[in-house]
Amino acid sequence: MRSAALVAVLAGALTLTACGGDDSEDGSPSPRSEDTASATASPAVTGASAGLQGSWVTTADGKIVALVVNGKEAGLFATGGTVCSGTAGTEAGMRMIHLTCTGGGKDRTTGMVDSVGAKALKVTWTGKLGQETYTKAEGGRVPSGLPTQLKR
Repeated sequence: MRSAALVAVLAGALTLTACGGDDSEDGSPSPRSEDTASATASPAVTGASAGLQGSWVTTADGKIVALVVNGKEAGLFATGGTVCSGTAGTEAGMRMIHLTCTGGGKDRTTGMVDSVGAKALKVTWTGKLGQETYTKAEGGRVPSGLPTQLKR
């Protein structure tokens, strides 16, 4: 059951980053004009933020946390209802993530990327939370090695 919850959270995070707009009358998606314009005018993400692209998952305090980076946009979703949005990019030579969370959550508002590789991302968040290690989620699949039993 808890593995199913992990899959649901990750699938929701991946779905939110892939949404293009409202559905048309025939049920097919119709992209919003601003989505179409930015998709055709934006070059591929390069530089320091390129390695951050994609979906990353971890567990913390018995909750599943999904961090999604798409271009310079970032989103974070955690079981229990935490939803955050913001930016990811380079500032003064450092890779940074800035988020604003619904409900006023402050644990993950400013994070510095310590390292990023093909399968792991380490972010140090300001405040008491400290460093978290995320695992890359490829193709909407839950990464192996995450605990399947979560605390309640």
